[in-house]
Amino acid sequence: MKKEKISGLTAGYRKIKEGYIAYVEEIAGVNAQGDNLKEAKENLADVLKLVLETNREMAEKEHIRY
Repeated sequence: MKKEKISGLTAGYRKIKEGYIAYVEEIAGVNAQGDNLKEAKENLADVLKLVLETNREMAEKEHIRY
């Protein structure tokens, strides 16, 4: 298993028969996969961006209700 920092978070990559799986340790649900390590990294970066944007939007909507 390989680990590296992505946006200050810990990204893990694991080789599997079909390619690679990737995840961010600090945020549940930020997972991706790819046919090769480069694709897994790119997909993980996309998923992380989407999750953070969604979380920010949800937090802003909750704040507006009060």
